Amino acid sequence: MRNLFLLALLSVLAACGPRAPRDPAYFEFDQGSLPKPTVALTIPGLGPCTDSPDRTLRLDPSQPVNVLVHGCFGSSGEFRGLAQVFAFHGQQTACFTYDDRDGLTHSATDLRSALNLLSEQTHIQQITLIGHSQGALISRKSLTALPLTQPSQQTELRLVTISGPFDGIASAKTCGRSWLQALSLGLLPASCYIVTGAKWSDITYSSRFIREPGALLPEVSSYLKIDTDERGSCRREEDGRCVEDDDVFSLAEQHNPLVENDARTKRVEVLAGHVEIVGDKRVAPTKLIATLQQQGILRPTAPERLSTLSLLLTRIYLVDSLPDRKVTDRR
Repeated sequence: MRNLFLLALLSVLAACGPRAPRDPAYFEFDQGSLPKPTVALTIPGLGPCTDSPDRTLRLDPSQPVNVLVHGCFGSSGEFRGLAQVFAFHGQQTACFTYDDRDGLTHSATDLRSALNLLSEQTHIQQITLIGHSQGALISRKSLTALPLTQPSQQTELRLVTISGPFDGIASAKTCGRSWLQALSLGLLPASCYIVTGAKWSDITYSSRFIREPGALLPEVSSYLKIDTDERGSCRREEDGRCVEDDDVFSLAEQHNPLVENDARTKRVEVLAGHVEIVGDKRVAPTKLIATLQQQGILRPTAPERLSTLSLLLTRIYLVDSLPDRKVTDRR
């Protein structure tokens, strides 16, 4: 019975994708059009968007900063490409790194503490928090009424979440059935923990984390919720056929009225795969770039720099063209 539980729950980990070994290229970063940094900070959990062991954060406090939060099995280096796109447009970034097996509230609390320190030490006027997948859940939770001091009121907070399973992960549904937990004599919770870690009790449809997401702080001026329609998407092809799909979370898993009914929330739906939307070594996040530009998060690309941006994307993501930028906007 234990083996059956484990086999059923392995699909939760499969949704995250395999953890890739560190790529030395992820240690490097093209500064693009970034302003010259004037401060060097050491903040637990925050650092440059690379996998370099040097986690010193170098910023210009007079300019806004975008804080990127990876999903499970992710790393700061995996957002290196997107951070370089921001740098190309003169926008600085930082990346938050966490243990993806910790409870989500624990990770959200650590993130909130890092944001508070960033605000206190720099007095930056605007922080935009951008989280993908599990990082979306953590990012939103970090900007609710956690038992921590509030960020400085001098700092405007903006929130962007991408492909977040705000209604719980369907493949973890078994873990959320309390009657089955009792029937299994403790075997089910133990199996769930083995597969996903302490977060297992947060990611199910019945968890308090999902059912009581909490209200956003007053300091949050806007919330852009990007949901991805991942049906029919493919992560990897061989000989013209899909050998690994990119359909991880359904729109139903991403939809939660308790999260979306805040007046500051704008929901945008994009036809894209789960990894495709943020990019990887095989595909550039062109749909995300277009969406962030349309919604005022990423600065527009000057027409005379479009070809240079295309070359940058080619170098980072091994692509050679920008696809159609059309997205569907839904409130």
